[in-house]
Amino acid sequence: MKPRVGILISGRGSNMQALIRAAAQSGYPAEIALVLSNRSDAPGLEIARRHGIAAQAIPSRDFRADRATHEAQMTHALDAAGCTIVCLAGYMRLLTPYFVQHWAGRMLNIHPALLPAFPGLDTHARALAAGIKIHGCTVHLVTETMDDGPILAQAAVPVLPDDTAQTLGDRVLAQEHIIFPMALSHHISGQSVPAESTAALVSPCA
Repeated sequence: MKPRVGILISGRGSNMQALIRAAAQSGYPAEIALVLSNRSDAPGLEIARRHGIAAQAIPSRDFRADRATHEAQMTHALDAAGCTIVCLAGYMRLLTPYFVQHWAGRMLNIHPALLPAFPGLDTHARALAAGIKIHGCTVHLVTETMDDGPILAQAAVPVLPDDTAQTLGDRVLAQEHIIFPMALSHHISGQSVPAESTAALVSPCA
């Protein structure tokens, strides 16, 4: 039986869609079992349902500042769906140590920068402001420190002279859609991501 994956989103879920497309292939080693969002208006919920995937909102605002109870509800939903792996695909909420520890070694995140550079938000604008020549994205295991944890794969794109945060972000996002499903597949299989497998300048990490 393939491992069952739960995906957490807060918005449109474009990386969620990339994972769904990958998992629809017969040889892919995982099944998308559930999509959860902390926002009831997240467009990705309906997209998931159109693909025949169970999707549920557990609005964080209903719990006010009680993050532990909110995450306990999410954990219950993931466990009920038989999920053994969690993927954060644009989930815009910090997680408590309880949740991170519960999924330790089994929770992956996609970040729009080449970590350890530019953790946090507004990565593309910050990259341009810093004048760097290479930017990209990272898939990593989640730890209690934000945008930290073992790196599973990275894809790099050149920063062009006329780039804006939008144009640079669009090119990075295209690579996110490639390396996230790949990193998940290889993590499940216990393998590193081969450099020749992606379309961009890719720096895989064992």
